[in-house]
Amino acid sequence: MSTRLRIGVAGAGLIGRRHIALIDASQDCVLAGIADPSPAAKDHAQARNTPWFADHRALLAEGKPDGLIIASPNALHLQMAVDCAEAGVPALIEKPVTDTVAAAQRLYTTIKRSRVPMLVGHHRRHNPIIKAARETVANGRLGRLTAIVGLWLLRKPDDYFEVAWRREQGGGPLLINLIHDIDNLRFVCGEIVEVQALTSNMVRGFAVEDTAALLLRFANGALGTVTVSDATPAPWSWELTSGENPVYPQQDQPCYVLSGTEGSLAVPTMELWSYSDSPGWHAPLSRETMAPPSFDPLAEQLRHFCAVIAGREPPLISVEDAMGTLAVVEAVSEAARTGQKVSPGRIMEQAA
Repeated sequence: MSTRLRIGVAGAGLIGRRHIALIDASQDCVLAGIADPSPAAKDHAQARNTPWFADHRALLAEGKPDGLIIASPNALHLQMAVDCAEAGVPALIEKPVTDTVAAAQRLYTTIKRSRVPMLVGHHRRHNPIIKAARETVANGRLGRLTAIVGLWLLRKPDDYFEVAWRREQGGGPLLINLIHDIDNLRFVCGEIVEVQALTSNMVRGFAVEDTAALLLRFANGALGTVTVSDATPAPWSWELTSGENPVYPQQDQPCYVLSGTEGSLAVPTMELWSYSDSPGWHAPLSRETMAPPSFDPLAEQLRHFCAVIAGREPPLISVEDAMGTLAVVEAVSEAARTGQKVSPGRIMEQAA
């Protein structure tokens, strides 16, 4: 029987503790230690009889993990990942890869030099629904993509905003939530090359947006719209439709519609619409419901991370790839601020 990998976790907040629970349940790895300076994290580690470190560098030096999961605040991702690269320790970096594209570019340069593998935690790419949607587009069942619709509409509870940073710029649905959906759309439909956007904060009046409307141009010529609001009772969001996280009551609704010349796919309901005979709006449409397998994408991500550490698989989401998703989100913010069309590619070039 092979020895299980030793994985450290930096950051013992909500997502960090989720990673810890998955490590506990894994057959591939064990927990090497927790790095988090907070008293709550120290208490949690001691209650588990797990080595605790006030600093990730101490965990890297003394705990000697085979890999580190970085689940710290976004602004800390860059330095932690650079320290991992310099120590020769592969890292799983929670999304977003860093807080800015410029920071991600610095990390990418370090990784190229060190050749230490890094995986970014856009975990929905591991979801079988998203994998099936990507395959459906790639194998041509929809024909040539023409129009893409994305919805992220729900209401966050009032006490969510008792945390001060959630009322400030950068703490709203664009960077915290929509980045997942942008990554899904890039992964399934291809690169986004142009963005227009409007944002509003009229519901709560906070410095951060509560609503946004996006217009996207994809490299393959398809056009997309994405509408976002965290201030409305609605069932149309990945959180409420996918069933991925049981804390959200699942709704039998789509949150994406991918339309092409040969068919359209609703996601995550996975209803595929097409013509059986000659096409045209008078002809009857046929509906096929696809049934991807069901498994926890976070658990699959951990399995994949262990395979990346062992050199058996390349990272599904590299730092460079994740930087592309972050560039789209920065482009959305710039487009909303300036009223201009913005190219994510230009943002990447400026950061290089």
